[in-house]
Amino acid sequence: MTDIGESVGTREGALARIRGHYDSGGFIETLARRVAVPSTSQDPDFAPHLWRYLDEEITPAARSLGFEVRVDPNPEAGGGPLLTAVRQEDAARPTVLIYGHGDTVLGHEGLWRDGRDPWTLDCDGEKLYGRGVADNKGQHSIALAALEAVLAERGRFGFNAKLLVETSEETGSKGLRAFAGANRERLAADVLIASDGPRVAPDRPTVFLGSRGVVNYALEIAAREGGHHSGNWGGLLSNPATRLANALSGMVDARGRILVEGLRPPPMSNAVRTAIAACAVDGGPGAPQIDPDWGEPGLTPWERVFGWNALEVLAWEAGDAAQPVNAIPPRARAVIQMRFVADSDEAGFLPAIRAHLDAHGFGDVQVSPLRTTMKATRTPLDDPWVRRVMVSLETTLGQSPALLPNLGGSIPNDVFTDVLGMPTIWIPHSFAGCSQHAPNEHVLAPLLREGLEMMTGIFWDIGA
Repeated sequence: MTDIGESVGTREGALARIRGHYDSGGFIETLARRVAVPSTSQDPDFAPHLWRYLDEEITPAARSLGFEVRVDPNPEAGGGPLLTAVRQEDAARPTVLIYGHGDTVLGHEGLWRDGRDPWTLDCDGEKLYGRGVADNKGQHSIALAALEAVLAERGRFGFNAKLLVETSEETGSKGLRAFAGANRERLAADVLIASDGPRVAPDRPTVFLGSRGVVNYALEIAAREGGHHSGNWGGLLSNPATRLANALSGMVDARGRILVEGLRPPPMSNAVRTAIAACAVDGGPGAPQIDPDWGEPGLTPWERVFGWNALEVLAWEAGDAAQPVNAIPPRARAVIQMRFVADSDEAGFLPAIRAHLDAHGFGDVQVSPLRTTMKATRTPLDDPWVRRVMVSLETTLGQSPALLPNLGGSIPNDVFTDVLGMPTIWIPHSFAGCSQHAPNEHVLAPLLREGLEMMTGIFWDIGA
């Protein structure tokens, strides 16, 4: 990128550069090129494009900023490559680690509105459509452009910077934890500053400090081999579907309240409750309407998603609903999901489920854990880096952004907090109604431009 101009050396100069970069179309041109790489990690046939994205897009961009770059294969079979890059300016200055992921979900070709191609950036007013524009190519491209604006203005970052770009986030960040453990020195930093996920509302700049964890469980009753005629055997044979429905209703009630004590989190601290109080969620255009009475009684909707646990029934199988037959099904199966906040007893979830089922006469329900995708994390609200970033954002925006203890969704944040041992600060540039993971993924142009200003201000202030 060469359109950001010559050095003048002020914070406002850096912000003027990044605004000019966006307004000239330079940022959108770069994003369009990156969207055009079909780097989905959810189809093995597209694996070469994961390497291509790192080799052709991120490596040249990082090297142009003075980073020493390395691309490594994933330590886990089936995982995509990982890029690390280091720019060391002064051992006495702080080191910032910047994370992003270059992989996307499936393109869902043929399902996008108005015949759009997922791998072609398409602008429609303030909406920019394309696979990865929100998750996560647009977001880490903002960080790279902001670093360039600071470098062009100041002639240096003023801090040491490291990059980590993985390509397996959409398949559970395969190999990321093992890779980080094996590369602790190369990835060591004072703080992680990254962008992913949505703002609490499109017009509300947001900071979050961790994420809820997620783990799935399969619950199954296998009563017998084969179905049996419901006329001849109805009333004589137990029905696995009926029993499993009742077992689930004893775990979560009709309004979504968790009934198993061991699956509930500890009470929220006053600090967390106060932070969440100012973070009302608005998904923006196209988002579903919030059900205000769903979930734990006595909590606000925002407390339920940012400060509490949720048990969701994701899938259910018993017989064939599309073509039912007059037979008692031999088995029934459900997949449930726990979304949980930090300080929850994750290790105690499975024993709590087992004990609850046994105590209520459901010993025939078999419970098996599926893969834990992400762990729950939360950087303390009073961490000095949090205040440092919040002051910078207030300076740039003229207002205080929303500060969330954690995202409602899940990201591989435990790799940074637990394996690498650093505070984590996330500044998202998307919104909840962006259709990520679905056809018609899009971002809003004002959020991209404002995100570029926010990140440029943060990087400038860290190096000031």
